[in-house]
Amino acid sequence: MATSLPTPLPLDADGKGLGLFDPACTNAQVADLGWNLLAEDVSLPVAVLSESRVRHNLQWMQQFMEAYRVKLAPHGKTTMSPTLFRRQIDSGAWGITLATAPQTQAAYRHGVRRVLMANQLVGRANMAIIANLLRDPEFSFYCLVDSPANVAQLGAFFEAAGQTLPVLIELGVTGGRNGVRDDAQLQAVLDELAKWPGAVALAGVEVYEGVLQEESAIRAFLARAASTLRALADAGRLHQAGPALLTGAGSAWFDVVAEAWSGLEIGQPLDIVLRPGCYLSHDVGIYRSAAERIGAHNPVAQRLAPGLQPALQVWAYVQSVPEARRAIVALGKRDAAFDAGLPVPATVYRPGATPDKPRAAPAHWKLTAMMDQHAFMDIEAGDDIVVGDMIAFDISHPCLTFDKWRQILMIDDDHNVTGVAKTYF
Repeated sequence: MATSLPTPLPLDADGKGLGLFDPACTNAQVADLGWNLLAEDVSLPVAVLSESRVRHNLQWMQQFMEAYRVKLAPHGKTTMSPTLFRRQIDSGAWGITLATAPQTQAAYRHGVRRVLMANQLVGRANMAIIANLLRDPEFSFYCLVDSPANVAQLGAFFEAAGQTLPVLIELGVTGGRNGVRDDAQLQAVLDELAKWPGAVALAGVEVYEGVLQEESAIRAFLARAASTLRALADAGRLHQAGPALLTGAGSAWFDVVAEAWSGLEIGQPLDIVLRPGCYLSHDVGIYRSAAERIGAHNPVAQRLAPGLQPALQVWAYVQSVPEARRAIVALGKRDAAFDAGLPVPATVYRPGATPDKPRAAPAHWKLTAMMDQHAFMDIEAGDDIVVGDMIAFDISHPCLTFDKWRQILMIDDDHNVTGVAKTYF
C-alpha cells in the first residue's frame, strides 16, 4: 500500500545536531547546503545514519522476507520517522507496525495507510483517535486483544461509532508480557467477540516471541500460534473480509519465525506478517549478536551475505582531558542509549590534521559512565587525543537512541550530509 508523505518537511531550527540554515529550509533542501560532518558544518553531538548502509539493510531485509514468502511490517517505534517509513514501504514493506494510538496518528498524518498496532487499544481517547482515522476508507488498521474486558470496551465504543474494528488475538506465555495464556482464556475472549459481530472483527493471531530466550521454546510458541489460527479458521471464527493475519517477530528472532510459518496453509487466504524494526539501523550490541546467530544458521541469510550493517552513529567532541588516563566526551544520556551497553568508540577525527580522514579509535578506549551531557572515557597515558577531536560512537539498542533526537542526519560515505530524517516521538 503506497504512502503519500508530505514533501518537503520543514527542519526544526531548535533541534540539536544541525548547522546554520534559513528557518524556511526543508529536508529536501539540506543536500544543497553543502554540509560536511568532518568540516564541522554541523553542531556536535549529532546522530547520523549512513546512507549506503541504510540502503543495504533495506534491500537485505526485503530479500529475506521474499525468500520465505512472508510480508514485512517493520516496527515504526524504532525510528518514528515518516521519512524512513516511506523508504521501508517503497522498498516493499506491507505496512508499518506501531505501539500506540498517537504513534498511529502521527504515521497517518505523514501518509502511512496500513498500520498494525502490536498492542491493545485501551481507553476512550485512544479509541477515538483510531475511530477518527478509520473514517478514511483507504486506512487499514489492526490491534490486539487478550481479555474479554477489552473486547467489551472496544465493542461498545465502535458499535456506538457505527464502525468495525479488526483485531488479532494475542497469545502469551507464563511470565511474559501480554497475551492469553491458555485455552480457557482464549475461549473467554472468543465468547466476548461473538457478542459484538458488527463492531469487532477477528482477523487473526499475533505473538511476540521476544519474551522467550530459548529457540526450542520459541518454536513451540510459534507452533501454538499456527495451530490456534488453523483452529479458528476451521471453526469459522475469522470474520475479516480480506486475508487472515498471522504476525510475530521482533528484531532478534525473525529468522526462526519466518522458518516456522513460511508456507503455512489454513484453508483460506493468509498474510504472514513479520515485524522487525531495528534492522534499518542495526547496531553493534544486542542486534549484532542476533545477526551473528542468524548468519551462522540460516541458509537464506548465508546466501544474502554480507548481512545487516550498523548504520547509526553518534558523533561528539572530546571536551576535556583532565587526567592522563581519562577523557571527557560531550556525549550523554540525552544523546545515546545506555540501557543495553554504553556507546563504543569507533573512529576518531582531528579537524585540520593530516591525513584528513577518520582513523580507527584505539581498542582500549572505553566509555565507563555517562551523565546527562558527559561521558567518561578511559584512555592510556600518552594517547594521541586532544580537546576538539571528533569521535564517532557505535551504539547498542537503536530504539532508545532515535528517541533522543528530533532529526537524524543522513550522510554519504564522504560524510556529506545528504538529507534529514525527522522523528515524531
